[in-house]
Amino acid sequence: MSIKTVIGISLGSSAQDFSFETRFLGVPLQVRRLGTDGSLTRAGKLLRQWDKKAAAIGLGVVRDAAPKRTTATIERDRAAMRAQVRHAPVTTGEPLGTLFMEWAVRHTQQTLGNYFNNARVLVLSGQEHLKVAATLAEYTPNLQFADALLQLGVPKMLTSLDGLQRYLAGAHYVTDWTPPDLLASGPLKDWTRFVLRRALAKAHVVVAPVHRLDEFGLEELGGKTIVTAGVSEARLEALRDKGVHLVVDAAPEVAGHAVGPALLEAMMLAATGREPESLGPDEVLEAIEREQLAPRLLYPNGFKRVNRFAFVIHPLSQEYFKKVKPIEVLSRVAPPVAMDTLEKIMAYAPPFVYSRVTGIRSPTGVEAEGWLISVGGTPKEIMSHPPEFTYRRLLDAAELARRLGAQIMGLGAFTKVVGDAGVTVARRAPLPITTGNSYSASGALWAAHDALLRLNLLPKPRGKGRVDFKAMVVGATGSIGSVCARLLAKVAREVVLVAPEPAKLLALKESILSETPDAKLRVSAQAERLAGDMDMIVTATSGAGKKVLDIMKVKPGCVITDVARPLDLPPEEVAKRPDVLVIESGEIELPGDVQMKNIGLPKNVAYACVAETVVLCLEGRFEPFTVGRNIEWEKVREIYKLGLKHGMKLAAISGVNGPFSDEDIERVRELALMRRAEQAAARARRSARPTARKAAPRTSTAPAPAERPAAVRSAVKKTPKTRT
Repeated sequence: MSIKTVIGISLGSSAQDFSFETRFLGVPLQVRRLGTDGSLTRAGKLLRQWDKKAAAIGLGVVRDAAPKRTTATIERDRAAMRAQVRHAPVTTGEPLGTLFMEWAVRHTQQTLGNYFNNARVLVLSGQEHLKVAATLAEYTPNLQFADALLQLGVPKMLTSLDGLQRYLAGAHYVTDWTPPDLLASGPLKDWTRFVLRRALAKAHVVVAPVHRLDEFGLEELGGKTIVTAGVSEARLEALRDKGVHLVVDAAPEVAGHAVGPALLEAMMLAATGREPESLGPDEVLEAIEREQLAPRLLYPNGFKRVNRFAFVIHPLSQEYFKKVKPIEVLSRVAPPVAMDTLEKIMAYAPPFVYSRVTGIRSPTGVEAEGWLISVGGTPKEIMSHPPEFTYRRLLDAAELARRLGAQIMGLGAFTKVVGDAGVTVARRAPLPITTGNSYSASGALWAAHDALLRLNLLPKPRGKGRVDFKAMVVGATGSIGSVCARLLAKVAREVVLVAPEPAKLLALKESILSETPDAKLRVSAQAERLAGDMDMIVTATSGAGKKVLDIMKVKPGCVITDVARPLDLPPEEVAKRPDVLVIESGEIELPGDVQMKNIGLPKNVAYACVAETVVLCLEGRFEPFTVGRNIEWEKVREIYKLGLKHGMKLAAISGVNGPFSDEDIERVRELALMRRAEQAAARARRSARPTARKAAPRTSTAPAPAERPAAVRSAVKKTPKTRT
């Protein structure tokens, strides 16, 4: 079989020319790409030269080689170029190019998992990439199109697919209008370029022919994903220097070269002997499958993926306002009455970005960046309004997060307990919502377990059975408390469930026993009655500062894990018992070099609810993972494992005064042992006192046997007498 010649004539750069031989669909082909550097005259000459020699000819980069030309002139030039060819089949490959571009987007979304979710996408020409734009609109509403800017000099982006379609519907009125020279030079050109550069810098994804990006640099393209077709090695090298993370190349690779749609379709025509009009979808699909053609995912700087999150915070007290720049000075000099008024006003303030978060890097190579979005209500203000009041502010925060490009948003502190605990917000929000309660429960027990081990006051466990310790969960019927109770029931010798709702307690006990039949459970409406016998206590209430536990009645050496925010045990209470280890559990050390504003924790350390949002972001699990008051313990276990996968660590065990050192924990252990010894001695003295009183002669004030209560008389009769 003789070799057939396939020619690709492009109005693009001749520096990108190549030539190779291959067998395509079983037919040997000699393939050449010839660039004309934008010269229509040279293109016409090459077309006439290869008309009788080539088995098929592809015309590439017809539209983009001369962006100043109108649609009408482009069509006339295309027709004129086609007229130069009388014998060889000629194609521009536009349908095939559209197919591969759409496939490239879907391939990336499927292969990388939710990659384009809520991404900020800039399409340089929506007219050319209308099908790609419609595909991306399935994954993100954050679309911008530069058509009006580049064609008419209008310094504004089209911001929706509907807006683009309305613009294109009216474009036929100006198809023959030639843009003024002002667009090509002078102040208007500079302003147009400024607007375009700013849009590029804010985008996460750019859809454009690769040669249209040559004039832009690191500031505009750093960290971007480029969706394009036909990226050569030289251009890939240039994109590497410009900091591009990922190139989604719709042009498949054949014999080591990226082959554009015009040349690829010409190869199909030459191999099948068909005319362009007779090459149908089935023939195209057969060729793609047979040659195993596919879009390419290229990482110029090595694997790089950055996912995005948002997390909602709010002030826990008026002290927070001293950190907010616009009202920082006022908060320091204002009297208490004015601060109370400011607290009420801030509850109505719109959400704003408190801090950008960067530098989170998983061992898997995936990175996360995000925003802490503040709503202004303190717990006092949140609880004084109906839930709908807070819902509206959280939905405003979600809309802000969507515009920023966040792919998931977490709720913090009291915003996740208001009303139905995130269910309504998750249903109405434009992006997935999670409360973080699954990781809060996991972090609570993680910290408590670590603290018990470091105190070393329990008997050594035997085998893989239950550990010999007693645990109490205060607020056991709450969302976090119930999960802590379920997990502790699997490992502790005995678990006491404490909550003020008896019916809910009994129902919770039944539910836990149905899952863990051999668990030993007790229920109580108050913590004090049984607190003195507990080795571990988890407080997970939403009592907004109400006293839920008397620390003076707690066993020496007890580990108290305070999950509540605000804390159930304020610093002045904790100070009363230096022999008890009170930790603010749930703090997780994030992987990487995290940069964000102070949230009251050491560097790289975040609350577990924040960490859950980060873990889901790193994993690409953009879903409402934890919402509502009923947390599934399977999800608690799953988020714990995902956290380990992405490098999450338990932060240094922290108390109300900061992290505990090894010396601090050893001091608590020594005081606990000393206090236990004192209590044991006191119990021994008390048990010895009745014996001493029995041996003493009965005084006249003691009741006679006949005067004692019947129950006492009965007990005395049954007690054997002791001879001396």
